[in-house]
Amino acid sequence: MVWSNYLMLIAVICIWSLLLVNVMLIIAGYIYYMRTEKEEIPPLKGEYPFVSIMVPAHNEGRVIGKTVESLLALDYPHDRYEIIVINDNSSDNSAELLSGIQQKYAGRNLIVINTDKVTGGKGKSNALNIGFAQSQGELIAIYDADNTPEKTALRYLVAEIVNDASLGAVIGKFRTRNRDVNLLTRFINVETLSFQWMAQAGRWQLFKLCTIPGTNFIMRRHIVESIGGWDVKAIAEDTEISFRIYMMGYRIKFQPKAVTWEQEPQSLKVWFKQRTRWAKGNVYVIVKNLPLLFNRSARTVRFDILYFLSIYFLLVTSLLTSDILLVLNTIGYVHTTLASLSTFLWLLAILLFVVGTYVTLTTEKGEMSFSNVGVIMLMYITYCQLWMLVAANGLYNYFKDLIFKREVKWYKTERF
Repeated sequence: MVWSNYLMLIAVICIWSLLLVNVMLIIAGYIYYMRTEKEEIPPLKGEYPFVSIMVPAHNEGRVIGKTVESLLALDYPHDRYEIIVINDNSSDNSAELLSGIQQKYAGRNLIVINTDKVTGGKGKSNALNIGFAQSQGELIAIYDADNTPEKTALRYLVAEIVNDASLGAVIGKFRTRNRDVNLLTRFINVETLSFQWMAQAGRWQLFKLCTIPGTNFIMRRHIVESIGGWDVKAIAEDTEISFRIYMMGYRIKFQPKAVTWEQEPQSLKVWFKQRTRWAKGNVYVIVKNLPLLFNRSARTVRFDILYFLSIYFLLVTSLLTSDILLVLNTIGYVHTTLASLSTFLWLLAILLFVVGTYVTLTTEKGEMSFSNVGVIMLMYITYCQLWMLVAANGLYNYFKDLIFKREVKWYKTERF
């Protein structure tokens, strides 16, 4: 059938175009890694700027204590930062735990805001706006409730933003704290290193663009004030605020030496819910910023808009189309003369995926092992295929919520 050949050809071209873009980002990211390894963190001179660290938390009793303790142990002058925990409409023992930590560290700038179902419980963006209203810092840092940043993390972020007036925000790297629990957490660890931080490094190296990841980042207070705070309709508030920072003329830099460790989902059910929320939130950001493609003043951010648009729409559609056509060709329902070529390109794509992903792992101590090659290969035929379902589900949920005008609420990631 001619139509099946055309569909397969279009799908293959789209998939390979995006694959080559990913290879380009890996190469650029690796170059950036080699460069930053040799560079020193710029020194902080004079009085350190006052920083407000905000931690939005909803039913985080299992992890919030360790997070606050690690923030209190940062090597930043204790009188030059405050910690604001927004315990947002929690029904667990978070309030009691946080009260105990306040008593233990009396005299430290630890503020706990307890909201109820009237003032809170409306999502992370709303919680951040509540915390920001009580903050005093000229710089605002955000950490998720499951994070344990390394002692130097905040100082490195502050040093970068203070020494470059063109930066509106600086993001750090996050690592998987529970990577050795099971195969899923090992997959997530690989994904975090290759498709999140290496892609960030590549985009910064090539386009001076980065997307705020939601945790372990710092931004200027006046930016938050200028844009009116966080968009309460956005469940991917990190990506959403990134585009508004871009449009103010600022850049967002990636500093991989500022590291935090976070807990990742340990069950497929929790992972699927979390990633669906991410996909749904990013679709909202794509739709909201789509008009910027035709805005002359948005030239610098067009790559990011097209990048997200390609991943969540073009790539998902192309992968599903090619997979369906290959299955239908195998069982004889359709006939495509490109089936053998498509199979060859698919095998070549796997090879590129494995090699490219493994190269990114060589940048981390303890990750360069032969067993990780097997993990990457298995990841391609399982984890990556599940991602297509996540993206499709995120699209479905976005448009369903748009039609029924559902209110944004906390999408709680279960902790372990």
